[in-house]
Amino acid sequence: MQKRWTVKAYQPNQEKSLQASLRVHPLLCRLLVQRQVHTFEAARQFFRPSLDDLHDPWMMKDMDKAISRIELAFFRHEKILIYGDYDVDGTTAVATVYAFLHNLYNNIEFYIPHRYREGYGISEQGIAYAKENDFGLVIALDCGIKSVAYIRHAKEAGIDFIICDHHLPDAELPPAVAILNPKQYDCPYPYKELSGCGIGYKLISAFAQKRGLPASAANRYLDLVATSIAADIVPMTGENRILAFHGLKKVNEDPLPGIKALIQLSELKEQLTISNLVFVIAPRVNAAGRMDDARKAVNLFIEDDVVKAADIAAVLHADNFDRKEIDNTITQEALVLLQNDAGISEKKSTVLYQAHWHKGVVGIVASRLIDKYYYRPTIILTQSNDKVAGSARSVMGFNVYEAIHQCKDLLENYGGHFYAAGMTLKPENVAAFQQRFEEVVASTIRPDQLTPEIIIDTEIFFTDITTAFNNILKQFEPLGPENLRPVFLARNLTDTGYSKLVKEEHIRFSVRQGRSNTTLTGIGFYMAEKFPVVTGRQPFDMVFNIDENEWNGQTTLQLKVIDIRPSGK
Repeated sequence: MQKRWTVKAYQPNQEKSLQASLRVHPLLCRLLVQRQVHTFEAARQFFRPSLDDLHDPWMMKDMDKAISRIELAFFRHEKILIYGDYDVDGTTAVATVYAFLHNLYNNIEFYIPHRYREGYGISEQGIAYAKENDFGLVIALDCGIKSVAYIRHAKEAGIDFIICDHHLPDAELPPAVAILNPKQYDCPYPYKELSGCGIGYKLISAFAQKRGLPASAANRYLDLVATSIAADIVPMTGENRILAFHGLKKVNEDPLPGIKALIQLSELKEQLTISNLVFVIAPRVNAAGRMDDARKAVNLFIEDDVVKAADIAAVLHADNFDRKEIDNTITQEALVLLQNDAGISEKKSTVLYQAHWHKGVVGIVASRLIDKYYYRPTIILTQSNDKVAGSARSVMGFNVYEAIHQCKDLLENYGGHFYAAGMTLKPENVAAFQQRFEEVVASTIRPDQLTPEIIIDTEIFFTDITTAFNNILKQFEPLGPENLRPVFLARNLTDTGYSKLVKEEHIRFSVRQGRSNTTLTGIGFYMAEKFPVVTGRQPFDMVFNIDENEWNGQTTLQLKVIDIRPSGK
């Protein structure tokens, strides 16, 4: 798949000013300025995140009301229900708040809506459960900000809600006794990008303060907070970066039994990073809701017995194995459908429907098709009871939610955001929806949006890539949105003669730059089709991350290659 390369602009004056105070390699200063780090103090906070720099939780609008209502529930001996979504952010948030409060109060339960029977967020069944079981207070985490009707119904039934949500509110807010959401227009809380679990952490931090408990009472759950930050793809800035930094420290030094069990099952031996949480831990947690019941994930996180935690983790591990088998099968079936489509090359979108496909993985399949095969807005549909349900994923810069909105007369229901959405429709409307969506995309998408773009932080010379340089680069962790792993460009490279294909799919690079004697090795996964560029005796350019390779007890620098192309192209 051909890709566009775009090198970020740089600000030489700010870079020079920062270098004068930091006295590190100029390219490191460039990377820092790109991440809005302009001063020595900002660099100190970036490289040495401190829990002391977290904002006071009492600054959040309605925090006083939330804490007072929980205390009242304790006083009245009311039943409290901790309610959250079925994804990683929701289950970690529920586990965090439930486990903290359960240490202080026994009359408490948790509730996770079933992905297929109830759907996302506050549900009719969930309200009915609270009513039938005499819960006086529901604390909703990672959901609820848009559930006006359901929460109004609960209020009429004598059930109070505290909402802890990070999604953008609508003009009308639910009639809750307290709403903790920094994105409310009148909330003075300085940092707006917390995860749902992050807001739950703020709630228990405030409660710990009110009760005179040590900070460790809330910080015990920082590994869950870090997992939520990693999985929910929130910006890795400000408080999220502080929480992720210390959460990762806890993951590596003193994880909760459930997190430890998942790490052991995953056979991760090295120091864990945010990337490990995203690609190894989070899928196993999500698999619980995708394949069966997400309550298992909460049970794992709140389990103190290491043997029981290991048993639950094994179930999630098996769920994830099944999930991978299913989504790989569906991806291959989808590819066959696309390859048998005579008009495939002319289309600007992909909309595929098979009644037998598993609803829990259609979003993953849509993402996989975009990333590896057909880079264009993609929707995967399947049968769901008497309806058709599906997930949409988009390409950089294209608003798939707005495109779906223009097909709303063909849909029963839909929702989502810029890059991802979901919908339901009647089976008889599938063909018309496929045609309409293609027409909308074709008329609105720009040609450049149909070619994936690689954003490059800066050009670099091989002579700059040293152990000292990389030692500072490693301190850019934790990485995530707005602090992505730095991407470098090196030009005018040639093969040393030792580059080779590995397992017929990957390239093991051995390259030098210009007339320099500096030689570096690298690995390019699934790049075999570009091997002629390497062996063609002509200079080529390379885009890569700087990585480390451990072998026989020795650690050496290597390049994790993203793309190559002939020089001058």
